[in-house]
Amino acid sequence: MSRRHRLRTVLAPTQGIWKGLLFGFFGLITALFGALLAFGVQFQNLIRFLNGLLSSSMDSWLNADQTDSVVHWIGAALLILGILLLVLSVRNVLNHIIETFNPSIKSGQADLYRRKQVLAHGPQIVALGGGTGLSTLLKGWKQHSSNITAIVTVTDDGGSSGRLIQDKGMIPPGDIRNCLVALADAEKEMTDLFSFRFKDGGSLSGHSMGNLIITALVEQAKGDFEQAINIASKVLAIRGEVMPSTLDHVGLHALLDNGQEISGETAIVDAGRKIRELRLAPSEVEAYQPALDAIADADMICIGPGSVYTSVIPNLLIPGMAQALKESKAIKVYICNVMTQKGESDTFSASEHVGAIMQQVKERVFDYVLVNTGVPTDASLEKYRAVGQIFVDPDIDRIKAMGLRIIPGNFMSDTDYVRHDQVKVVSKLMTILGL
Repeated sequence: MSRRHRLRTVLAPTQGIWKGLLFGFFGLITALFGALLAFGVQFQNLIRFLNGLLSSSMDSWLNADQTDSVVHWIGAALLILGILLLVLSVRNVLNHIIETFNPSIKSGQADLYRRKQVLAHGPQIVALGGGTGLSTLLKGWKQHSSNITAIVTVTDDGGSSGRLIQDKGMIPPGDIRNCLVALADAEKEMTDLFSFRFKDGGSLSGHSMGNLIITALVEQAKGDFEQAINIASKVLAIRGEVMPSTLDHVGLHALLDNGQEISGETAIVDAGRKIRELRLAPSEVEAYQPALDAIADADMICIGPGSVYTSVIPNLLIPGMAQALKESKAIKVYICNVMTQKGESDTFSASEHVGAIMQQVKERVFDYVLVNTGVPTDASLEKYRAVGQIFVDPDIDRIKAMGLRIIPGNFMSDTDYVRHDQVKVVSKLMTILGL
């Protein structure tokens, strides 16, 4: 796979222009042949005149044999110079056309074209999850490929998404919006607009502008959520695709360690108890077929990072999703969290994150586990400890005992937030792909 991909990467910038080049080449040859037929005598007289002019100017300091050789090389140099000038002229014309249609692009058009062509021939990547973990990972992947499919959990019932579910009866748009923005190639003003959140009271307080835009697009499309996301994707010029794991309305139902049963993602997290069993409500929902197709065609599938019970596992509980992952020939990687999450994985080690997934999902859905072994600063740990989060212990040996392969390393971001660095994570995963 790696050799084929490297060849595709090398040839990527030429994709789509071979037809034009061939037409141009044959057109030039045809024109030259026609000119020779129509004006053969004149060309011969002109060539004799130029050859005689060059020869006479060099006869005083070169002998006859040397003169012929120099004239030959001058002719070759002029031929190369002519081709170069032709290429530069075509490039300048194309640049001018691009600037005419898109005045915001003033330089680097050739580099931009080459970059987009290379990304278009990047690996087929599928990322499953939700929350900030998934959107952060997507920002890393879009630097290596535009063949990305984000399959997003749709069980969120809190915040702006929760209010829109109640008011409009729609699929929660929040995590999908985050993924759209993460993959966007649009102008910064547009992505900032989608990310804007209303504050300071009022009926719109807490709502994200992106959520409201998606809601408007759903209504405009007469309730067609799929069409609304396609339109938003075009507006943001995203690299890849963002899709829900199901188009059905679905929530979460949990059995806690004290025997209590509770419904709703927000209520489950707020309960602060260990989760014994997690189910979908209703349980019989239909997986989104394009998501299953993307899994079947993928080169690599990333599960996580994200809240293990409310972002990662819900996707895997969709009927048919775990089976599709099991049958996929892709490299499947679970990206374990760096910090625990209050109310879900309060004291979990890395192996306990893996164990929680295996307990809830009966199929084996990944073969690799990416585990952070870097250690945050004491100041960072103290700050997170104050809000009920601790560092995830990288107990690698226990994960190996489960029959899984480990991808260890320092994958932390060098910021005040203890989270994954998407560049480090994706760079490592590219080496696993052999790229």
